[in-house]
Amino acid sequence: MSVPFVPGTTVEVPEIPYKKNVSLPAKKSALIIVDMQNDFVKPGGTLVVDSAQATIKNIQRLSSAARSAGMPVVYTQDTHFEGDREWTIWPEHCRNDSWGWQIIEELAPQRDDLVCQKNRYDGFYGTWLEHFLTNVWHAEHLVITGTVSSICVLHTAASAGLRWFDITIPADGVSAITEFDQAMTLRQVSFLYTGSVVRSVDDLRFV
Repeated sequence: MSVPFVPGTTVEVPEIPYKKNVSLPAKKSALIIVDMQNDFVKPGGTLVVDSAQATIKNIQRLSSAARSAGMPVVYTQDTHFEGDREWTIWPEHCRNDSWGWQIIEELAPQRDDLVCQKNRYDGFYGTWLEHFLTNVWHAEHLVITGTVSSICVLHTAASAGLRWFDITIPADGVSAITEFDQAMTLRQVSFLYTGSVVRSVDDLRFV
């Protein structure tokens, strides 16, 4: 039975069912790195997520493992132009071709990586992401990392889930504005979509 929410009460987060030692078939998997751009990650950015810095080395290890296994590595890149309505919701950020728009140096895309510029929270909306995942790589499993957990990561994961991709998110590879947002994201992904939530990128194996 559902219980009505009363403003001012404390909300208890349901237990998140973390899995251990998840193995994924490399030939049917892809890694997605969401919006690890200067405006969200680096000091001086316009919408910095403080916890994003702590995920950089974790994502580096994971992307290295994915490339070594022959998996596609995909970046989403939040991209906006003058007059974009999203700037009425948030301060100006990720203006096309600006410093803040660039993917951080530590995670710079390599030659064979795919970069999908996007204009909304969802990495599938208006991009060529689905085409490459489905028609080129025949991927069935997606590992999703990056920032912001409860916004672009979650919307991208939701869109992938609605397309019946199997989703895995490592908790130490995503970052959120608040602890509640982080927990909510992990709960939603583990509860609603086919896939797994693991505590660490080191709990993943590509075989």
